[in-house]
Amino acid sequence: MKFFAALLSMRDPAKNQEFRSAHVEFLDQMQKEGRIFARGKFPDGSGGLVIYQCESLEDAQKIAESDPYVRHGVRSLELHEWDMKFTG
Repeated sequence: MKFFAALLSMRDPAKNQEFRSAHVEFLDQMQKEGRIFARGKFPDGSGGLVIYQCESLEDAQKIAESDPYVRHGVRSLELHEWDMKFTG
């Protein structure tokens, strides 16, 4: 399993509240399916980050593009494979 970082930058703050519940429901479902490693918003309101767990970049792209925020142009999507390292 590989990790993919989806940076979701704010594009349309006016639409953010309109699609928030659909976005959260989408993330909750993806988390239940084991497709999300971590997720969260940026406190400054500029967007958020989702770390997906998938077999390939193509799989991650399909999932990330199905997020209601991305589908409805609320946020832009920048997706990268993430070579995660634990420190401690």
